[in-house]
Amino acid sequence: MTDSTRSLTQRVIFAFVSPATAAAMEADSRAWKLHCPHCAHAVSIWDLGGIRYKAYGNSRMLRRCRNCGRISWQRLQRDHD
Repeated sequence: MTDSTRSLTQRVIFAFVSPATAAAMEADSRAWKLHCPHCAHAVSIWDLGGIRYKAYGNSRMLRRCRNCGRISWQRLQRDHD
């Protein structure tokens, strides 16, 4: 992914880590997804501009769904391949 498509947070963090760590952080962040309870749409934390690296536990975030537009508590969960 090019630097221009990363969020400000991702660019700042990646300025201080090695390329190998940056790749691991991106892969791990892409595995964490927010799931809408209304339409079952899922979007990765990476695509939202965030980083979630070496994390555990499932939390919830109050936000608007990109797909259905409803505000709800979306479940943050790691997708296991």
